[in-house]
Amino acid sequence: MAKKRAAAKTAAKTKTKTAAKMAAPLRMLIVEARYYEDISDKLLAGAVATLEGAGAALDRITVPGALEVPPAIAIALDIAEAKRKPYDGVVALGCVIQGETYHFDLVANESARGLMDLALNRQVPLGNGILTVDNEAQAYARLGGDHGHKGAQAARAALTMVALKQTLAGG
Repeated sequence: MAKKRAAAKTAAKTKTKTAAKMAAPLRMLIVEARYYEDISDKLLAGAVATLEGAGAALDRITVPGALEVPPAIAIALDIAEAKRKPYDGVVALGCVIQGETYHFDLVANESARGLMDLALNRQVPLGNGILTVDNEAQAYARLGGDHGHKGAQAARAALTMVALKQTLAGG
């Protein structure tokens, strides 16, 4: 029982510290693939509402498709760092819908791999909101339907990782 109380106190301290950290203005980047524009618009709306609700300042970059998202993030991170205005975190948005060819697997896997490489190698807090679905109905079900809102969830994931990074850095 004492272990549970100690764990609860530690969690409460972390939560309080995290909430205080998130009160500071954050600079966040959204990179969105526009291949499926209507789906992208809805993903963006959820992400923007979540990030603005956290008081974050936003920059937005659009690219044609999911494969272009990781390189666009890498370019933006490099330029922001060179200007000494780094981003606190990134949200990647887009949609890849299964077709009749192997292209779906390539795009879904390589965009996810690119995002994971960025998050690990650059230590950038990143929320992956690139949907990989069999059809448009599944995509729309993830835009506020039975499966939640993936744009908002990706933004919350990025914010959580920003808070974790700040907490671990002790700043």
